[in-house]
Amino acid sequence: MGNALFYHLTRSPAARLVPLLLGKSLQAGWRVELRGSDRARMARLDDELWLAEGFLPHGMAGGPHDAAQPVLLTMAGEGHGAAAAECLIALDGAAVAPEECAAAQRVCIVFDGNDPPALERARDQWRALTGAGVGAEYWSEAGGRWERKR
Repeated sequence: MGNALFYHLTRSPAARLVPLLLGKSLQAGWRVELRGSDRARMARLDDELWLAEGFLPHGMAGGPHDAAQPVLLTMAGEGHGAAAAECLIALDGAAVAPEECAAAQRVCIVFDGNDPPALERARDQWRALTGAGVGAEYWSEAGGRWERKR
């Protein structure tokens, strides 16, 4: 069973962290599902990943080559989940089921700690996943760099 890693953003936007997580996942040889709940945000991420320095190969779900994408951008609740993905990165409170954690090598839940509803949603996700037996880690950038907190 993969762990759920919770990334508490306080200093930088998700758009800065996501490429780092994607790069590490691709280096590990994993296929990735990047799941969001805001269509406009996912479209911006799609553009940023195409144009960013150090291009990260990816595609938006719903295309003819979804199964071949190393990184597939999906929308929560649309049933496009990348079944073969070893890593799931969830943004904006996108739901993650304990069964998905069991099937993945890693699950990353990225949330904005400056947004009270996002913070509460992340706490709910933590309780739901750990209550189902999923191992969880909490990562914070509050000190200026990413650190695992205990």
